[in-house]
Amino acid sequence: MSDAGARGKQAAATATASAVDPVVKVVREILSGIPAGCSWLLPVTSDGQVVDFRIEATSGRGPDICGRGVSRVGGRLSELYPSMVGGPLWQLYHQVMFTGQPGQLPDFRYEEKRAGVIAESLFDVSVHRVLGGLLVCWQRLDEDQRRMDKAELLGSLGWAEYDLTTGRSQWSPGMYRIFARDPALGPLSRAEQAAALFPEDFGLREAAWQTLDSGATSDVTVRFRAGTSVKYLRILSDTARDADGAPLKIYAVVQDVTARVDSRTAIEQLSDQLHTREMTALAEHRLAGQLQNLIQPVPREPFPLAGLEAMVSYLPAESAVRVGGDWYHAQTLPDGQVALAVGDVAGHGLEAASGMAHLRFALVAWLSIGIRDPGTLLGHLNHLCRQLAITGTAVIARYDPTTRLLSWTRAGHMAPLLARAGTTAALDRPSGLLLGADDGARYPVVSPRLEVDDLVLLYTDGLVERRSGGADDLLGRVRRALSDLSALPGDEMLVRLPGLLHYASPDDDTCTLAVRVLP
Repeated sequence: MSDAGARGKQAAATATASAVDPVVKVVREILSGIPAGCSWLLPVTSDGQVVDFRIEATSGRGPDICGRGVSRVGGRLSELYPSMVGGPLWQLYHQVMFTGQPGQLPDFRYEEKRAGVIAESLFDVSVHRVLGGLLVCWQRLDEDQRRMDKAELLGSLGWAEYDLTTGRSQWSPGMYRIFARDPALGPLSRAEQAAALFPEDFGLREAAWQTLDSGATSDVTVRFRAGTSVKYLRILSDTARDADGAPLKIYAVVQDVTARVDSRTAIEQLSDQLHTREMTALAEHRLAGQLQNLIQPVPREPFPLAGLEAMVSYLPAESAVRVGGDWYHAQTLPDGQVALAVGDVAGHGLEAASGMAHLRFALVAWLSIGIRDPGTLLGHLNHLCRQLAITGTAVIARYDPTTRLLSWTRAGHMAPLLARAGTTAALDRPSGLLLGADDGARYPVVSPRLEVDDLVLLYTDGLVERRSGGADDLLGRVRRALSDLSALPGDEMLVRLPGLLHYASPDDDTCTLAVRVLP
């Protein structure tokens, strides 16, 4: 009998003998159902030394480079893969077998000299000592990597991953080609990316961040300086979040669309410009809305003040790009009096939201140092508006729960509405110029006395004004709603107020502050 025949007969006998071993049988059944490439190797010893390894079980869906599946079972590695003997993977097998510590061999390059077999293959290999043998798992890298590289090259594509927790970035080879960057330098930092971005496209970058923050997928085209050239890059990105909704990673696919952009028609260019303006406006809208929520969070339920029960509502304009500068303030002061205010800074977007923040914080600061007179407070706000070069309207009131006097004044703003026992009317209105109109403006104060269960509404013009007209009808509707509410038992008034009164304006935000006088 030839040596080859003897070895084959010996291997078959070994395999048959092993098959009756219950451990071997269980391992074979387990690995047969694993879709990944795995094998279980048992050591072959001579004079107490491990000289080879025999495949005792293998996954049915992971053929080797020669296309062999379970037919490898019973074969020795030195015969199946002769070029492996003595190499780094062979040494790793011996090391894990000897120490019992798991090992890995990333980017393992296996060379094969047989005809009909790919000469070089790339794997990630992990090895664990299991049941007296080695459990070996491998993942082929070169085929997937080759497909990915060709797809990126053909489509001028690249992908990036940014970890928000660690701040680390990972780039595909296509990203380095797009940015003409040496892979040895690693991905561009966020600061380097910002420096490479055209300043005119900063708004689009902010729009992308705001879109991701809202939970949607961002799709923007921006200009970058890449090496000595300028490139138009389309960036499609989304986020991976945890169970609480907090973003953890950002995934982005980037495509170099410079050639396509250069060939656009004039109409297509105009369409892109309009889209860019819309995206920038939406980003500004989201930022302004976030700023408003941070500065003046709106309570969801009625809340107590000294001698009063209060309810606040804030309705954004129906138009997505029109965030206004409406604001309110309601506070029980240390001396037991109550400060109430509603205002509206002219304009929309970040400028209006910023102006609102200045006025509201300034009012809080002046109240904190003991300034109580509404006329004096409006005078200070007027000077501040002049310095900031903004205009606005406001109503400021001080309520004394011991006397039930409501001392109030106005600057170009509508008078509060008073609903009492089923009827509603505006409070007698003092004179008062628009904030920021005149340094010498004066704001006289009037002080009507309120009664138990009176309902007073301070509001901005979004509640009763529309650019298409019909303001009288809206004001009449508001008065009728307040009259109906004031006829109800006191504890039901503010709870039912939002459902009867509040409807969004298409053009302006609407802020209301309603208070009911307690017994």
